Amino acid sequence: MSILLKSVLASIFYKGQPVDINEPNQPHTTLNNVVKADATQNTILAQNTDKAERKLKLRWILAISCLPLFGIYAAFGIAPQSLTGTIATAAVIEQISLPMTTDTTSASAKPYFWYKDHVRRDDTLNNVLSRLNIRNNDAIDFIRSDSVANVIASTLKPGHEIEAQSDSDGNLISLEYQLDSDQFITIEQSATGYIANKVIHQLEKRPILKSAKIKSSLFAATDDANIPDYIAVQVAEMFESEIDFNTDLRKGDHFNVIYEGRYDQGELLKTGDVLAAEFVNKGKTYRAVGYRDAMNEMHYYTPEGKSLHKSFLRSPLEFTRISSGFSLGRFHPILQRMKAHKGVDMAAPTGTRIKASGDAAVEFVGQKGGYGNVIVLKHENGVSTVYGHLSRFAEGLHRGEKVAQGDVIGFVGMTGLATGPHLHYEFLINGEHRDPMTVALPKADPIAQHDRANFDATSSQLTAQLMLLGNSNIAALD
Repeated sequence: MSILLKSVLASIFYKGQPVDINEPNQPHTTLNNVVKADATQNTILAQNTDKAERKLKLRWILAISCLPLFGIYAAFGIAPQSLTGTIATAAVIEQISLPMTTDTTSASAKPYFWYKDHVRRDDTLNNVLSRLNIRNNDAIDFIRSDSVANVIASTLKPGHEIEAQSDSDGNLISLEYQLDSDQFITIEQSATGYIANKVIHQLEKRPILKSAKIKSSLFAATDDANIPDYIAVQVAEMFESEIDFNTDLRKGDHFNVIYEGRYDQGELLKTGDVLAAEFVNKGKTYRAVGYRDAMNEMHYYTPEGKSLHKSFLRSPLEFTRISSGFSLGRFHPILQRMKAHKGVDMAAPTGTRIKASGDAAVEFVGQKGGYGNVIVLKHENGVSTVYGHLSRFAEGLHRGEKVAQGDVIGFVGMTGLATGPHLHYEFLINGEHRDPMTVALPKADPIAQHDRANFDATSSQLTAQLMLLGNSNIAALD
């Protein structure tokens, strides 16, 4: 018991009797004092008795209030010491037997490996087979000699997919080569050797949604958005009657496009036609919706059903710039004199394709004075078009031949009186020259009435998707 508690108890009890801790120390009582006080003892006895009882109660209250101190002291006094530092540790090693597998494959069987690659530029059959880990001569000889498999060597095109399965020794198990977008050559190992077949994969069609922003040119924008050039050309052709892609594009213009994607086992193999497009040029929005007719040919209309097809293309070249415009008085750079320029000159590299601007018959093909190699097409309603300075004509093109709008009829050059490669293009109505860049081009008929219901349903869906692209600034959904 602590010294503090002993002191407290000693102050309360002395030799088994309670002590008044509130009274000051008194001197010892003598016999004489008792005799002298006897006379007054009876008078104060009653008062002392009451006072003693009150003091006794007070001492017991004080004693009871000290009991919690005993509990605290007992708790600390009997608490055990921590023994974690003295606990002995030991490593236990137990042998565990692994369960037996149910695989019935022989332990000597060789593992198989899958290899997937794409044909690269200047690849040979040996290069491709080496990357696919095909080293057994039986398989290589079969691929070279079999009437189906030997097509692989003659059709290696950059980008085409090829995959194979072989074992660790390079023995071919199976091979599949992408011959076309949906046609494949397969080679399988059999008990008697190898078997090759041509198979057709059923491709899944899904729409691809893309957005692009013009920074410098249309093709630069489509490259940034990973949009194929084929789709970019379609977009330009759809809106070429409304937008001059040579001069009208501005930085900040943007467009949204939905086009067909064809997938094989989730992988995009090829793209198809544009289904719908929206182009914002100089703040003005143009929309086009595609619709297939009964012959499965795609035609483009506004969302309201007005045809975007023109009887004539504004430009016979896909992309170019006007190096010299239509003028009745222009200084000729070679003749060094003023001379009317009754057409437009479109600068383009030698060999650029030239398209017929409309359905027509070939009226003249050959050489003619300052035009050099020239083609004259005769269209309906008294319209003629002239294409001059060509480097060469389309193969087999001859007088009287029928050509359709968009057919390639020749290639850009600089024959005749020309200072550089370009196309000289003229547009005549009843023999009178008109400016090809400003002449009004007649439009085709609107959507047929019997197709109106189906077109409206298609147009509503595609227009909603275009608006989704425009409002949410989605970069790509494919």
